[in-house]
Amino acid sequence: MILICVIYAFSAAFAQEDRRNTRETVTFVVNMECENCVTKIEKNIAFERGVTDLKCELPSKTVQVTYRTDRTTQENLVAAFKKIGYTAEPKEEEGDKN
Repeated sequence: MILICVIYAFSAAFAQEDRRNTRETVTFVVNMECENCVTKIEKNIAFERGVTDLKCELPSKTVQVTYRTDRTTQENLVAAFKKIGYTAEPKEEEGDKN
């Protein structure tokens, strides 16, 4: 009986750890126009709940966001961009154009 409890406790801990460590990266096309836009995005989106990494590229008008899936969603990130005055749409990857 004790062995079963110990196995259950470890499996529950590992399952929870897996959910916490699940990360996803999405690239958004954002209507940013200048370095001030980049700064505003970096200062706001980087601190959204669940965001672990952020890279802005002004020439391509894209923002790559890595986030924890147990903390936020793409929809929440789009809403965060909207909250600071930008539109953001997930960029279609090369293989997704079917």
